[in-house]
Amino acid sequence: ADDWIVWNGSSTSITTFISPQPVEATDNAFWDQFWADTATSVQDVFALVPAAEIRAVREESPSNLATLCYKAVEKLVQGAESGCHTEKERQIVLNCCRLLTRILPYIFEDPDWRGFFWSTVPGAGRGGGDEDDENARPLAESLLLAVTDLLFCPDFTVQSHRRSTVDTAEDIHSIDSCEYIWEAGVGFAHSPQPNYIHDLNRTELLKLLLTCFSEAMYLPPSSDSSNTNPWVQFFCSTENRHALPLFTSLLNVVCAYDPVGYGIPYNHLLFSDYREPLVEEAAQVLIVTLDYDSSTSSSPTVDGTTTGTAMDDVDPPGPDNLFVNYLSRIHREEDFQFILKGVARLLSNPLVQTYLPNSAKKIQFHQELLVLFWKLCDFNKKFLFFVLKSSDVLDILVPILYFLNDARADQSRVGLMHIGVFILLLLSGERNFGVRLNKPYSVRVPMDIPVFTGTHADLLIIVFHKIITSGHQRLQPLFDCLLTIVVNVSPYLKSLSMVAANKLLHLLEAFSTTWFLFSAVQNHHLVFFLLEVFNNIIQYQFDGNSNLVYAVIRKRNVFHQLANLPTDSQSIQKGLQRKKKTPEPISRTNSQDGVSMEGSRPAAPAEPGTLKTSLVATPGIDKLTEKSQVSEDGTMRSLEPEASQLSPEGNPPVALSDGESWSGEASHSRRDRRRLSSTSSSGQWTPTSDWVMSWKSKLPLQTIMRLLQVLVPQVEKICIDKGLTDESEILKFLQHGTLVGLLPVPHPILIRKYQANSGTAMWFRTYMWGVIYLRNVDPPIWYDTDVKLFEIQRV
Repeated sequence: ADDWIVWNGSSTSITTFISPQPVEATDNAFWDQFWADTATSVQDVFALVPAAEIRAVREESPSNLATLCYKAVEKLVQGAESGCHTEKERQIVLNCCRLLTRILPYIFEDPDWRGFFWSTVPGAGRGGGDEDDENARPLAESLLLAVTDLLFCPDFTVQSHRRSTVDTAEDIHSIDSCEYIWEAGVGFAHSPQPNYIHDLNRTELLKLLLTCFSEAMYLPPSSDSSNTNPWVQFFCSTENRHALPLFTSLLNVVCAYDPVGYGIPYNHLLFSDYREPLVEEAAQVLIVTLDYDSSTSSSPTVDGTTTGTAMDDVDPPGPDNLFVNYLSRIHREEDFQFILKGVARLLSNPLVQTYLPNSAKKIQFHQELLVLFWKLCDFNKKFLFFVLKSSDVLDILVPILYFLNDARADQSRVGLMHIGVFILLLLSGERNFGVRLNKPYSVRVPMDIPVFTGTHADLLIIVFHKIITSGHQRLQPLFDCLLTIVVNVSPYLKSLSMVAANKLLHLLEAFSTTWFLFSAVQNHHLVFFLLEVFNNIIQYQFDGNSNLVYAVIRKRNVFHQLANLPTDSQSIQKGLQRKKKTPEPISRTNSQDGVSMEGSRPAAPAEPGTLKTSLVATPGIDKLTEKSQVSEDGTMRSLEPEASQLSPEGNPPVALSDGESWSGEASHSRRDRRRLSSTSSSGQWTPTSDWVMSWKSKLPLQTIMRLLQVLVPQVEKICIDKGLTDESEILKFLQHGTLVGLLPVPHPILIRKYQANSGTAMWFRTYMWGVIYLRNVDPPIWYDTDVKLFEIQRV
């Protein structure tokens, strides 16, 4: 226990500190030993200051802990005031920084202490002079302002612009920090000389900021969006005079980072990369400052519709959170290009295949990047449209599909699966995304999927099929989302490959077995989604899709079985009996998987003992999306609330209990469902004849039945006449065939667009903090503290 003040060599006994006897705040000799030493690192501080000691001080001698925090903040404020010109001052600032990073989580975990940093310090007036105490600043504000000043401190965290001696050093209060932005990019053209000492110092200060913001981890999840984080709120307010240059610095440092090391193989093994820890820290601080529930805001800026210069300083209407505000108002094409290229480069990094193993550095912060990309698209619609304007969106799509495919068997990466699917759901609500998917897929990223020749749409369908048929059980809530994405893009898919067409029919076959349809109240929605996909392609893209039409003809019995689905109680019971024999959720037979791509490794489950954090449930697809109808000129109009309250089968959706949280568009009001299906005494839901009839009658089979009626006899005739067993002849016939005038009138295209809601805002908060908790292991800032936002579990 004597260790934790020993690092300065003068072994002061900890007993003085833990004793209930308070040490006077004026006893500088005593307090200075905490930060006077020259040779510590943040790891040393964590080793020398054990959790048990911090908790002991908190319980036994609270006034000493309070004084330690006051004094450490006071030292940071003094450092910011003076500009840290001497090595000694810099060392004191860094040591206080490390000490506070160590102690803060233990302040947050105790509800009695949580308000401590928001209490005022005598004499710390907001105006700086000796004013009345009611004008005093809370300790938290003094701390945050000092840290932001220190992040733009010449010769400590930024390059000095003066080539002169200490005598004329820049006054930290007169400098314009916009001239000291850390990296070229958005709103700043000059790229400063890299300086690894500055990078290290910035990283330590950002780590402290992140720790300040982490108070959110110690509050249980709540859907109350008024629950703003006071630390983030103050930091992103107009009180922070460095808000704009800091936002720009963080964004540019992340988006300009090139981990490969200027194209020299093995470069990262020769030179320690001081940038990467800074980039990771910057990405984490950035996504936390952007934690903002956009569903509660109807501000014009979040929609990206205000005008102005790159980011003008006029106070705009919109969120009080300046970081969200600035993000939503970026609008120059070159800025969008810089951001998109940077994010795509970093997301693709784990996929970079080189002929020399390990020659390129693999980054680990792709989850933070996905959250950042989500925020960009959600808060800045102009950015979203820019992303979809060219095929650059495919540079984001391919890495996401790679991560989804790679993580599908790993229980510890459920959160990664969700955010990847959410991003694709958001993109799929825009027509351009479906159109871009028609680009041929030629990049050969080794993925554990069957070899195919086709487009990016084929890749998407094949990966989704793989997730559904060979992912782990906890991904079932995502099936609705995956199929909604396919429905959204289906009207625009010009030509599916045979491999992808077979995958879609295999899914229909699996989802339309009687035991699957009868075993859960919402399973039939998956069949409705797939039928909608086939209808969209047949009605709007028949000409190029002979592969799909051929697959539908080959599997025509599946459609006939659906049309003739039994609805009597006896058959329902018999269907359910079959489930007991086949526990597999979806048969993996008949899937004709074929050979996987060369160089790929099968998706692996998590190593036993892997840590993961729990997530809150996501809203059902009916809460996640709202329906829009595509007009003939291609514009979309949102269906009136009355209409959008109807599911594809035309019934109002319901709020589902947790056990049913992956509901699709729930097909019955509670009253109807009670009437149509009985609940047994054990609380187990059981299907009834009325319930099956209620949705069977709405299966949209007309278009497909008409297609089969017209084409099957013609195909059979060709086979008999020419004695054909060869697919290519039949495909040739189907390519030149037409159904003009023979099909029912085309239905309007329905797109289910993602809509922001407080449920997803809460999901993002728990996911983001879970990622940050698990990724900060050196030092382990939050490990073994009493977090409440999520649970830490072992696989």
